[in-house]
Amino acid sequence: MGILDKDDAFYMKEALKEAQKAFDKEEVPIGAVIVCAGNIIARAHNLTEQLNDVTAHAEMQAYTAAADAMGAKYLTECTLYVTLEPCLMCAGGAFWAQIPRIVYGASDSKRGYGLFGKKALHPKTEVTSGVLQYECAELLRRFFESKRV
Repeated sequence: MGILDKDDAFYMKEALKEAQKAFDKEEVPIGAVIVCAGNIIARAHNLTEQLNDVTAHAEMQAYTAAADAMGAKYLTECTLYVTLEPCLMCAGGAFWAQIPRIVYGASDSKRGYGLFGKKALHPKTEVTSGVLQYECAELLRRFFESKRV
């Protein structure tokens, strides 16, 4: 990945705080923040169990909060930071919101958008992967390990 961008690391740490909130609620620990003009305008984490809603992924929650904060459905000046590579549904949400940049931590070889190719994202979307990947993956590993006991 090269040199870690300090801003990317800072915002990913904020997404990790959201993931920890999910972990504490016994949700799959994925967190997201959306940043616009250097400000976090949305914070979210998985709520699929709490809301009994398979679509309540961290990213989907963040898109809704960011659109509300911006007063617009398009997030064309924003960056999504998420602790796990977005699934196809969440990549589609980023496509429709026209998010120009996605930064994620851990890769998801089973459900990540990468399995479906770049077409899952808006053509202008830039992707940065692997930011704090160890920390992001470790939280997920601990969560699933606790479920196997």
